[in-house]
Amino acid sequence: MSNTPPDRISFRATCLRALAYLVIIAALMEGVMQEALQLDSTQFSESGFTELTQSVLLLLSTGLALSVRVWQRQLPHVSLLLVGLLGASLIREQDAWLDSYVFDGAWQTLVTLLVLPVLFVVIRHRRAFVTELESITDTFSFGLFAAGFLTTYAFSRLYGRSALWQEILGEHYLRAFKNAAEEVTELFGYTLMLFAMLELVLLVRRRLIAGR
Repeated sequence: MSNTPPDRISFRATCLRALAYLVIIAALMEGVMQEALQLDSTQFSESGFTELTQSVLLLLSTGLALSVRVWQRQLPHVSLLLVGLLGASLIREQDAWLDSYVFDGAWQTLVTLLVLPVLFVVIRHRRAFVTELESITDTFSFGLFAAGFLTTYAFSRLYGRSALWQEILGEHYLRAFKNAAEEVTELFGYTLMLFAMLELVLLVRRRLIAGR
């Protein structure tokens, strides 16, 4: 039996997972490259590789967070908040489709219906939530999620500002440059959050095994 504490990852496992994550990132960037070579209306659009992949990453991340809460029955309040956040982001990524085929403003309605109950439960059980959060703040999963969150919801928005790219490119400015910068950065952020959810699942499994 390994003497490694449940919250610690062996060096060998760390190297293997780092290699796997590197391969995934390389594959995603190859997909982005192929999209960039498609000089048509789908380039960095709602139906392009980058945005469709964002939705897939968010769907997988939401499913993993849900598995932590439902099937592994661990970190119930933290995992619920993660389901709300990731699920809301997934809905937001479908805004164009929802506005076109459901009704204008559909995504805002769906996000509200998801987020408000989640926040109500988390705030109502805030002490339990804080205790759960403190138990994972020093883990690899938390670090990856924090990096992904900041990349997606802060850096990509600032990096993808039209004013910035207009200043950089001047008279050669094309909106495609701005879209590519923002969407690819956002893709990387969602990728980090998926890795974080994978690490969270592995963490709670190690804790379950250690507790037996």
